[in-house]
Amino acid sequence: MVDKPVEGTVLSVADGAARAAGAVDSDDLAEVVRAAARGAAEALARTPDQLPVLAAAGVVDAGGRGLCVLLNALVEVVTGVPAPPAPPRRPAAPREAGSSQYAYEVQYLLDAPAPAVGALRHTLAELGDSLVVVDAGEDTWNVHVHVNEIGAAIEAGIVAGRPYRIAVTRFADQAAPPPAPSAQRAVVVMVSGTPLSEVFRREGAVTVPGPNPSVGEILAAIRAAGAGEVVLLPNAKALALIAAAAADEARAEGVRVGVVPTRSPVQALAALAVRDAARRFDDDLIAMAEAAGACRYAEVSVATREAVTVAGVARPGDVVALVEGEVNVIGTELVATCRELLDRLLAGGGELVTLITGAEAPGDLGDVLRGYAGQRWPFVEVQVLAGGQPRYPLVVGVE
Repeated sequence: MVDKPVEGTVLSVADGAARAAGAVDSDDLAEVVRAAARGAAEALARTPDQLPVLAAAGVVDAGGRGLCVLLNALVEVVTGVPAPPAPPRRPAAPREAGSSQYAYEVQYLLDAPAPAVGALRHTLAELGDSLVVVDAGEDTWNVHVHVNEIGAAIEAGIVAGRPYRIAVTRFADQAAPPPAPSAQRAVVVMVSGTPLSEVFRREGAVTVPGPNPSVGEILAAIRAAGAGEVVLLPNAKALALIAAAAADEARAEGVRVGVVPTRSPVQALAALAVRDAARRFDDDLIAMAEAAGACRYAEVSVATREAVTVAGVARPGDVVALVEGEVNVIGTELVATCRELLDRLLAGGGELVTLITGAEAPGDLGDVLRGYAGQRWPFVEVQVLAGGQPRYPLVVGVE
């Protein structure tokens, strides 16, 4: 068992193969192995969208590609017919940013506690530029930097924790010239609530309405954007696979699509705030993913049934506050629960709080909470948006 599985690795490809094989309603071995190989190939093609370090390098996961080769060989042995090849390695990425004085691009995954990452950033910033450190969850980090001292960059990772999947690229070996920035790049956002949709449209995004959009609806929005490059923001964990499937369909039509795995509309707003069409597409994806990952999110809802949670027993009618998907506060009154939630979030630091009020929220909820935060946390900037989202009277983001 893997303690800290990371999406975008061979584990994702193996999972794709297993799911595809399991979905085959047949005991015919040839049909099952063909489905497994096809599922692995589709999962492999998604790995650059799941790991920013792969997107930056312009490659698919190497271990996943190896698994695809093995499954294709199994198909040929069982059926006597060669399977379609796994997706090819993407062209090596040219220098995406930074000074030409640095000759190497160093990338790795890093298992390290969050406190050690601050020192790592400082060390790498002194060694080079184009530094990106993205939180991949559960004390795993994607590290990317341009340097001249390869060993020092890797040693900094060793000091911080355990670096692995290390990749080094020498820019002089890359023959392809840097691509021109795309003049047509769009962002497609999945969003519930008409007022919130208007907020995203004012930010220049194309919106997909409804809490559970289909692959076809997302694909229609990508087509409607009319852009050669599209960033998808799913805004819910449950929509990640649907967004990935729509992205695959759009790529087959010649559109370059990347998925930033946002789980809340406040993370999508954080990502939109840093987008820059003048950057390379992959660099823009990394910057947006980093901004989204740095935004903590929470939701307040009302329990409809009894449930045992880490915060205690929630009974029907209780007000529950979830921090990044886990119940953190249980109360009996909406405003008091929201205040306690703000205190818990801001106790961990923060400079900007975004409050999105829902369809079931009292009309003055946003103003009441802004006034409370102004008194209790006077150095924090608070913005209030009327979202109109169902089920959640309040969604909170802290950056």
